[in-house]
Amino acid sequence: MSLFRTLLAATALAAAFATTAYADYPERTITMVVPFSAGGPTDTVARLVAESMSKDLGQQIVVENVGGAGGTLGAGRVASADADGYTVLLHHIGMATSATLYRKLAYDTLNAFDYVGLVTEVPMTIVARKDFEPADLKGLIDYVKANKDTVTVANAGIGAASHLCGMLFMSAIETPLVTVPYKGTGPAMTDLLGGQVDIMCDQTTNTTKQIQGGTIKAYAVTSPERLAIFPDLPTAAEAGLKDFQVGIWHGIYVPKGTPAEATDKLSAALKKALKDENVVSRFAELGTAPSPEADATPAALKAKLESEIARWKPVIEAAGQYAD
Repeated sequence: MSLFRTLLAATALAAAFATTAYADYPERTITMVVPFSAGGPTDTVARLVAESMSKDLGQQIVVENVGGAGGTLGAGRVASADADGYTVLLHHIGMATSATLYRKLAYDTLNAFDYVGLVTEVPMTIVARKDFEPADLKGLIDYVKANKDTVTVANAGIGAASHLCGMLFMSAIETPLVTVPYKGTGPAMTDLLGGQVDIMCDQTTNTTKQIQGGTIKAYAVTSPERLAIFPDLPTAAEAGLKDFQVGIWHGIYVPKGTPAEATDKLSAALKKALKDENVVSRFAELGTAPSPEADATPAALKAKLESEIARWKPVIEAAGQYAD
């Protein structure tokens, strides 16, 4: 019994020490890993949120871009980091789809992370080079079906939001098209602007300025309702593509085993950041909005990830497009 009591006392002491150690968390800079290149849509979301969260936490959150392999390199970096609350991951829908796209991951998606909360769900836009012939979405669908061997679809690489949306678009119209992958959103948009590729499906955070400037042609948004920023742009459903809805949701994660005290403080800071007037207004300019407070929680993000893995698994397997 004495050994049992000693072990029990040691466990209680360790727990008390851990709680005390995190009473003043954070005490130094936090690194937010973004698994995509700087300047991209996910990076934009991360930097806005990180700046606001830093104010509440009293310590700076530094964004570190760890791109490559469809976001899995950055996610892997966080999965293997110390579970101390000082390394966090901001990832998009690719966190869910990579579980199927990559048949050999260095981490177990559902068991390698703890959760902080959802950040935002960015609508997608179906766009084309500005001189592309079709005038509306119905015309676009008819045109690409008739010219499927020559129409080119740009994306920012396997696992990127533009790749996932493009894959879902081809599935919805039951027509495979010529895909052109790039190493990032920037190069893909550059070639769309230059007319080297025909169409792309990407986040409003990346297409809004080009649509407003008339440098690309927009056909539809993938949200259930029209966006205030584009009141004249129909939804995909309105334009004839029924049940085509996809949003690129973003969430914040920490390594598995991170103390609850740290996770709770990060979640509380996230909730405040999503009410920050600067964050709200900048998100609106990018065609999106902060997640509601009820979604900026560990439980909501966990449920979202689980449901999205289940949603995308059959789509990816039916397409037979894997990253390894």
